[in-house]
Amino acid sequence: MTTTMPKATTAPADGPAPTAPKRRRSASPRRSTPLTIAMLAALAYFLLPLFWLLVASTKSTQDLFDSFGLWFSGAPQLLENISQTFTQDDGVFVDWLLNTAVYAVVSAVGAAMIAAAAGYGFAKFRFRGDRAAFNLVLGAIMVPATALAIPTYLLFAQVGLVNTPWAIILPSLVNPFGLYLMRVYAADAVPDSLLEAARIDGAGEARIFFRIALRLLGPGLVTVLLFTLVTTWNNYFLPLIMLNDPSLYPITVGLSSWAAQAQNGGGGASGDMLPLVVTGSMISIVPLVIAFLMLQRYWQSGLATGSVKQ
Repeated sequence: MTTTMPKATTAPADGPAPTAPKRRRSASPRRSTPLTIAMLAALAYFLLPLFWLLVASTKSTQDLFDSFGLWFSGAPQLLENISQTFTQDDGVFVDWLLNTAVYAVVSAVGAAMIAAAAGYGFAKFRFRGDRAAFNLVLGAIMVPATALAIPTYLLFAQVGLVNTPWAIILPSLVNPFGLYLMRVYAADAVPDSLLEAARIDGAGEARIFFRIALRLLGPGLVTVLLFTLVTTWNNYFLPLIMLNDPSLYPITVGLSSWAAQAQNGGGGASGDMLPLVVTGSMISIVPLVIAFLMLQRYWQSGLATGSVKQ
């Protein structure tokens, strides 16, 4: 005898049937008026001097004193000022520009390589006295460069390097802050497991550094390079006391000599050199802007991201 079981029926629950939870709308980004004002003020603080320099480089000597400083005059003469800047004193400005480029590029590349090698060594190797040596580097960061200018001059005078390009390049190769930065960056950017794998494969320490570690240190290396490039490019006090030959001057010292001539000349012929000083200053920042635009992509992300599973 077969029996059929009755189908189970569910009694309707009291109240309305439950509904699916509504999706929360994505919160719109909050805008802060005080923060926006602060950012605009900071932007104006950084860009206003550059705008003034661009405007002033289009003016004559009389317009620099008679017209409004933050706007163009009625008769702009930017191309004329640029032409006079490059032809003044038999084109010495070109020599200053080339000298500055050589000093800055050689110093930046050398300082970046030395800082990368030393920082990598401090981060990945242990040796007797490593902490004391690194603390000495930290102490050197606190010493201002101007305090070392006179001792450096006396030292270079003993070995006959005064009034030579090496008097500017050699001191710029020492960058304690760059070494500290590379040591901190190398500690995380270069995995120890990757180094051990390279050593197991038979690679030497020099090959590991140049073929593996140096590529992983790219963003930090570019940072030190740009810092040293800007510092050497804008260096004034060290070339002032080291160099006596105007043909060896960098832009900073050369434009300073033109400014002194313009000040001493008053309203005479030398007074017309004041627009050349302003125009030369405007031209001198163009290579730095180009260098930042070309090298900023190396800051966006490290080359080792995702290459090793920990």
